[in-house]
Amino acid sequence: MKTKVAIIGSGPAGLILGQLLHNQGIDNVVIDNKSQDYILGRIRAGVLEQSTVNIIRELGISERMDREGLVHNGFTMIWGQDCQRQRIPFTELTDGKIMMVYGQTELTKDLLAARNACEAFSFYDAEDVTPHDFYSESPLVSFKHQGEEYEVHCDYIAGCDGFHGVSRQSVPVKEMTVYENAYPFGWLGVLADVPPVSDEVVYQHHQDGYVLCSMRSPTRSRYYIQVSLDEKLEDWSVDRFWAELKRRLPDDLAEKVVTGPALEMSIAPLRSFVCEPIRFGNLFLVGDAAHIVPPTGAKGLNLAASDAKELFNGLMQFYQQGDSEGLEQYSSKALDRIWKAERFSWWMTSLFHKLDDSAFRQKMQLSEIHYLAHSKAGQTTIAENFVGLD
Repeated sequence: MKTKVAIIGSGPAGLILGQLLHNQGIDNVVIDNKSQDYILGRIRAGVLEQSTVNIIRELGISERMDREGLVHNGFTMIWGQDCQRQRIPFTELTDGKIMMVYGQTELTKDLLAARNACEAFSFYDAEDVTPHDFYSESPLVSFKHQGEEYEVHCDYIAGCDGFHGVSRQSVPVKEMTVYENAYPFGWLGVLADVPPVSDEVVYQHHQDGYVLCSMRSPTRSRYYIQVSLDEKLEDWSVDRFWAELKRRLPDDLAEKVVTGPALEMSIAPLRSFVCEPIRFGNLFLVGDAAHIVPPTGAKGLNLAASDAKELFNGLMQFYQQGDSEGLEQYSSKALDRIWKAERFSWWMTSLFHKLDDSAFRQKMQLSEIHYLAHSKAGQTTIAENFVGLD
């Protein structure tokens, strides 16, 4: 087969890139080693920055998001033993930008429906997916599908296959520099069909560990509590989780918590990861293949979308104008935004989590939160990073 862009992976990054290209008449093929059912069954993030909302609208698939998504104009911080709190009104502080709560699973449904409707070539359940010759002018992707061997010859390869995918692993180690930070705690999370405790997201700094109260819809809630990396999921019943969540929350919020069976319960480690560069010849890394952020800043899905848009802009400039400048600048321009998001995610993680038993460090955290809560400049800093930098 011959195409212009071979896309490895069909998470949000790959599907957004594929649909952007298709809408401009740029041929592309999507190849994934998972089934569509598996992809739709993954439960991931669900908070979209203003720029990501704009991309989904640009794709022409925003009808359900605009109808069912929950627009957020701020979030609440809680801290200290006396449970002080402050709402950060980010819409007021960022010239009207919003956040949209719309689950990644739902967004993936919309993207897959659009992909299937446009009848562009897609291969799922592919085996032995491998990029070749991406330092040459004739790159290709080989794989097996339903017992037959395929080669997709292309101009460019977009590696959108996540942190554990083959794209980055195919690059010689000497060609990249890796920056990584593993955090000494994790998030124990529960997804449940219960109404959320608040209309907006709640971040709480608690002496026994961070608490996040979020939601996916008016009837589906997502809660997290900080736990040690030594914790084992089998030691946590859903009843124990609800009890610990209520214990950490202020009394007025704890009373509002509606409990129920867990649709999904897991412990996730937190890490920061970036590789540089994210272009290797005619192979471009996009999304989690290039970087990972701790979820505290809600940046993972949004960075994937911004990477896809940045690469699309370069590809469109090349195919429509014959100008490769955008492709040449993809790595540096994308990394500029990536590192800003990494910084914000690292800062929010360091600010709200229990880092150790140092009384001095805890006092510094509380002092900084108190300053941010009472400074318009501080609140603006949080707000403009939270809704996403242009």
